[in-house]
Amino acid sequence: MNDYLRKNVVITGGSSGFGLVTAKLLADGGARVLITGRDPEALAVARAQLGDGAVAVRGDVGDLDDIDALAARAEAEFGGVDALFVNAGITRFMPFEAMTEAVYDEVFATNVKGAYFTVQKLAPLLREGGSVVLTTSVANVKGLEMISAYSASKAAVRSMTRSFARELLPRGIRVNAISPGPIATGILEKVMPKEAAEQTAAQMRDANPMGRFGDPAEIAKAFAFLAFDATFTTGAELVVDGGASQL
Repeated sequence: MNDYLRKNVVITGGSSGFGLVTAKLLADGGARVLITGRDPEALAVARAQLGDGAVAVRGDVGDLDDIDALAARAEAEFGGVDALFVNAGITRFMPFEAMTEAVYDEVFATNVKGAYFTVQKLAPLLREGGSVVLTTSVANVKGLEMISAYSASKAAVRSMTRSFARELLPRGIRVNAISPGPIATGILEKVMPKEAAEQTAAQMRDANPMGRFGDPAEIAKAFAFLAFDATFTTGAELVVDGGASQL
């Protein structure tokens, strides 16, 4: 399969979860992929899975110096970029009443500032006809407990998707978003105690119209569609949530 032969793709947050699965789909299809992440060990493991054509860059999108370094590395490796997946993000579970300034700033630095300046710094490398896909969340349209700051940050990303789409349109660059619902990435186990994670997962499955979690491969396919096939679509948000925000 060479569906993505000679395509150059940058994926932030590509060392785990559906970022990594997306990178694998593209690399297996012939693309050259550059992934980023904050954990050097996870990056090394991901790089080994993706093969010799992949590049792994350690970086934190909340740090503008790291974003500048990412842009410089992408230019050195690829010259031009065909698609950018702005996927790096964090979730912090905390009741509204207990929210601290430090946690709020951490969430917005990564999810909002990081996304904004990743697009700004990488946009000059995007080829005419290229595309940007940002990760939002069904939380940007639903009132969910424990993630008020995260939800607000993803609503901001949805808004900037439209703004970027308008501003990059003269260059023929499309900008869209993927809005995932519950996807089986293991994130709950990383941010919650085991028992709480299991209970939350069961509740989310029961509440979903399809009665299950999504597979990371379903996000990867959605990215590939928006990045390469949806050639008359820009400013849109593709919801991949089992109907959770629609039914």
